[in-house]
Amino acid sequence: MTAEEHPTVPVPAGYRIGRWEVREPLASGAFSSVYAARATDPGSVSADGLPADAALKILTTGTRTPRQLSHLQELARRELEIHRKLQHPRLIRMFEAQTIDDPERPGLDGATVLVLERAAGSVEDLLGRSGAGPLPAAPGLLAQICEGLAQIHRAGWVHGDLKPANVLLMADDSVRLGDFNLASEMEGTHAYAPVFATPDYTPPELLWSEISEQGRQIRPTADIWAFGILAHLLLTRTLPLPGGTPAARRDSLLRYARGREELRLSAELPEAWRPIVTDCLARSHEDRAVHDAGSLLRRVEAAAGTGPSPRLPRLRPRRVSRRVWAAGVAAALIASGGAYALRDRPQDPARYGSDELRTDQGIPVAYRGLIVDAAHTCESRDVTPALIAALLKTESDFDPNLADPAKDEYGIARWTPDVLYYWLPENQRPAKVKDLKPPFPPKTSVPAVGRYLCEISRTLSKDVRGNRKVAVAAAYRTSVEIVNNAAGVRPQERAYAAEIERRLDQYTPGSG
Repeated sequence: MTAEEHPTVPVPAGYRIGRWEVREPLASGAFSSVYAARATDPGSVSADGLPADAALKILTTGTRTPRQLSHLQELARRELEIHRKLQHPRLIRMFEAQTIDDPERPGLDGATVLVLERAAGSVEDLLGRSGAGPLPAAPGLLAQICEGLAQIHRAGWVHGDLKPANVLLMADDSVRLGDFNLASEMEGTHAYAPVFATPDYTPPELLWSEISEQGRQIRPTADIWAFGILAHLLLTRTLPLPGGTPAARRDSLLRYARGREELRLSAELPEAWRPIVTDCLARSHEDRAVHDAGSLLRRVEAAAGTGPSPRLPRLRPRRVSRRVWAAGVAAALIASGGAYALRDRPQDPARYGSDELRTDQGIPVAYRGLIVDAAHTCESRDVTPALIAALLKTESDFDPNLADPAKDEYGIARWTPDVLYYWLPENQRPAKVKDLKPPFPPKTSVPAVGRYLCEISRTLSKDVRGNRKVAVAAAYRTSVEIVNNAAGVRPQERAYAAEIERRLDQYTPGSG
């Protein structure tokens, strides 16, 4: 039986968890199972900014010894903490967390449930369903994986379990890192992780590391090692250490770590990647430490090339019904922060979104659909169509051809090219920032504003005073760090903030 056929946490189809109905199992690990889920009231979740389809990660509990239960509770705590603290484009998103209250089912009662964006599959699935030989899409995949690692490390965390099953592939071919129950927050030069690991991706220093009451010391270099193993696997379809079983490969690792054997990389490994993999698989963490995820990312992107990566092989059958296809596209756009949230627009574009945006206050008809849809890609209540309209009015007076070369700002949202580049979807990014040519059209600029404001809202401190919507706009004009440090709008931005607030009131139905 596969893990999906015999999950770690059995849950019957149709079981209700909050507003979600459990569907088919998607994956299982040692401590959890992941199920497809469907909102029982799609209208309700849509109002809260959630997709109708999601993935439920249910962490095992019940019928365990007190010691086992303590370990499992710690894993759940770690995963919840990193999801709540970190929101980055390359990390799988958590929409909400719940605890099951069902005394009649001891195996589920008290279990932690994470409601996550649903992926199309994982790199492990991709390897299992692809033919022999290197993956054509491997360079592009590795660049995105490394970007995710850099985001985690910059935030002061170690993933601790990077492997193919934990690299998730979205419906739009983009990558998310997932499964953070072994993730650890840094305390100075190291973190403490649970004493669990995947043997083929464990660096040598962890094989004989001391274990304290807090766990085992781990550093970001453990992720660098795992990335080197993963890169070798994707580029050659082989693991770099010889052996037909994990135990045999562990023996090879010990001999290599003790200097009894040299690292022998596959002849199939492309020359551009050989120094990268060699540095990632250095014997000691000190030798790996000079290649942090930030510098590694620049090298990986150079080795991957600047052109678009080849599309991934399909993880699902090509023939699908029109209804299923539409649902899949909607999920992909919501999950990836795509340009538009799919919804039925009324025939009259001038009335589109009239329940959320005043249509009699001079907002150009051509931009109303873009504004409303951009707001709907975000689950935060801070980001509304009225706020986006107020920001665009204040920034450019809705002028799509605005050009301010002195500040390097262009278009309806006054985007700077290198900032806009970051907030474009993968399939809209040119090879290089310099290939973005201003002025940027509203159909590109406005959706990017929605994605950027959404990220600002998630990282804006709870201590910020005053109208949070206005503070979000102020952070767009300056930065989140500036607004958080000032606990609100600084004096030098108050005139800007006052104009945002005035327009926000003007464009919000029922206000004023």
